[in-house]
Amino acid sequence: MNKRHVTVLSTLLGCGFSLIASSLVIADEVGDVNVDWLGSDIKIEAIEDPKVKGVTCHVSYFDRGLIERFRNGDVFSDPSNSSISCRQTGPLVIGDIEKDDGGESVFSKRTSLVVKSLKVTRIYDEENKTLIYLSHATELQNGSAKMSLSTVPLYGQDVTWTEE
Repeated sequence: MNKRHVTVLSTLLGCGFSLIASSLVIADEVGDVNVDWLGSDIKIEAIEDPKVKGVTCHVSYFDRGLIERFRNGDVFSDPSNSSISCRQTGPLVIGDIEKDDGGESVFSKRTSLVVKSLKVTRIYDEENKTLIYLSHATELQNGSAKMSLSTVPLYGQDVTWTEE
């Protein structure tokens, strides 16, 4: 069962809700795998790149259950672990994307009450004609080295560039 939610709302994780924030990107929850009897799950969401039509990314992340949150003493935060896989799912139409090496945020979802987020950043590798999608955590301090990477090659494809 797909659950559509606009990732702009913020709710309290400690009450068992997801704390979500994004730049109006819609994520479809396409998977919810229970991993233990304490209510922890692996969530899988499909995210379409808002500036690159024809690319869909699937992001997975760990969502700790309420019992596990209290047992670990960290009620308001999920782990920084995530994974990403992006593929061409239609004709590629690329809008006005950032082309510097810092890339551009495609998606953001809070994984703690205030300080931590799961992000997807798109980077354009012009020399290799490839879009790179990086799934990573951001924190106020003590940034996490946990990340995942996926690429979508643009060579040999009918690619339309538009300036929006």
